[in-house]
Amino acid sequence: MFSPELKRKISAQIQQLLASLDHFELPEGEIQFLLHVDGTENWSWANIKNNNAINYLIPTELKRNMYKGKMK
Repeated sequence: MFSPELKRKISAQIQQLLASLDHFELPEGEIQFLLHVDGTENWSWANIKNNNAINYLIPTELKRNMYKGKMK
């Protein structure tokens, strides 16, 4: 749904937002996260994770957009 460049931009902004919260449970430095975005169609979706997440595994249900708990 989003280009790799746009995913990196979104990821950087989410990272900045999370860090700005200064929440005591968040780690120093890179914050691990996974954002799943549903588009208007079943085939239209994106998984966005923090930019430095090299070995971060995405659950199979989200890889294939099979998540049953959609908010639609």
